[in-house]
Amino acid sequence: MASKDDQSRAQARRFVVRGRVQGVGFRWFVEREAHILNIAGWVRNNPDGTVEILAQGTRDQLAGLHSRLREGPRAARIDAVDVSEAQPAAGLTSFQVRGD
Repeated sequence: MASKDDQSRAQARRFVVRGRVQGVGFRWFVEREAHILNIAGWVRNNPDGTVEILAQGTRDQLAGLHSRLREGPRAARIDAVDVSEAQPAAGLTSFQVRGD
């Protein structure tokens, strides 16, 4: 069982979302959900049509974001959400949309 320290310590995850996720307001959806969950990081469109997210927060916050990414906004179609561990970035305190 994880200790309380493990649950509250900042962790980082990289999410890559595949499907119809560009041109449907997906980045703005992610930004809103990250603000609700109090997660730091960024979201951007990738040239291959995926959307990439770097998110930093507690394990519970990141799990909440992961479940919301699997749903997406109404106009999106989510085919897959790939998750990998990432290094927490020092000084990352807010969440922002990157790119256009």
